[in-house]
Amino acid sequence: MSEITKEMTIGEILSIKPSCVPVLLEMGMHCLGCPASQAESIEEAAMVHGMDVDALIKQINDIEG
Repeated sequence: MSEITKEMTIGEILSIKPSCVPVLLEMGMHCLGCPASQAESIEEAAMVHGMDVDALIKQINDIEG
């Protein structure tokens, strides 16, 4: 499976690892299906939500499946 990077869009991440949805929702990213999520990188979204992108990426990559 591909490793998730902070340059990937939320849409790409969801297609590669849909099992990360609960983590993203728990972190406050509730607009996973909105048009911006298809073009916005996880790094950009983390900045908007005041999150540590490196910690978020690690958490997503640690998820099985």
